[in-house]
Amino acid sequence: MRPIARFAWGLLAYDVAVVAWGAYVRATGAGAGCGRHWPTCNGDVIPRAPRLETLVELSHRVSSALAFVLTLVLLAWAMHDYPRGHRVRRGAALSAGLMVAEGLIGAGLVLFALVAHDASLKRALSISVHLVNTFFLLAATSLTAFWASGAPASTLRGQRGVVVVLALPLVAMLVVGASGAVTALGDTLFPSATLSAGIAADFARGAPAFVRLRAIHPLLAAATAATVLLATGVVRNLRPARPVENLARITGILALLQLGAGLANMAMRAPVAMQLVHVALADALWIALVLTTAAALSKAPWPPASSVA
Repeated sequence: MRPIARFAWGLLAYDVAVVAWGAYVRATGAGAGCGRHWPTCNGDVIPRAPRLETLVELSHRVSSALAFVLTLVLLAWAMHDYPRGHRVRRGAALSAGLMVAEGLIGAGLVLFALVAHDASLKRALSISVHLVNTFFLLAATSLTAFWASGAPASTLRGQRGVVVVLALPLVAMLVVGASGAVTALGDTLFPSATLSAGIAADFARGAPAFVRLRAIHPLLAAATAATVLLATGVVRNLRPARPVENLARITGILALLQLGAGLANMAMRAPVAMQLVHVALADALWIALVLTTAAALSKAPWPPASSVA
């Protein structure tokens, strides 16, 4: 594996950790730790006598800034090692662009005070957009790493069957991810003392939209997991090659783990630690599904599964 590929995989792992830390900031209500100031924190570059919430929010900003710098390093490295128009170059450039968008969305949440205990529909829409952009960022970075590792380019030409099979779970993951982000915010803003009390609140008349979504999200998650399992099973038959089969199996396993983690999170009334596990599994499942799609849509055929050691 080329050094740039190892760097890209490491960056991808770091990005997932940054996303999980962002979920911790949201789950603990520390998003307003720096006030309505960005990029400064409470008007200072280094805040004086910071509170715990300030340190949590500031650490997330620092880790996000480092992710941005590392993404620029990946782009510069790709431009140095690969010719113009190469897929690794394009993937790194897309990752950098999405990282900029990620920072701007995060800044908007802070500057418009869509953090901490804000329960507006604007915040729900904003975090949904944030989640979708994050998924696209992880997809771009994972594809850059995949291609830098020697994977062939992907194409849509002549692959209608694979496209149709895998498009549905990809779209479903975006939808269920966005609904999960809003549901997690609802768990933070409107916690329940017991599971039965939470279920009763979910169906109560006049319940906030954040709370009502808690009853819908598990159904969407179960349907998405079933869709992922079905699609990966079908694509293994359409593209019987070892890389596709391995990635499809990993994706199916992660779908089951994610569904189990979601049920555990709901039964345990969404403790912070379980929320972080749920977020990390969601990111891993999305990355595995994206890589399965890229492998199945390979322009150059993979060796048959039976011929690969």
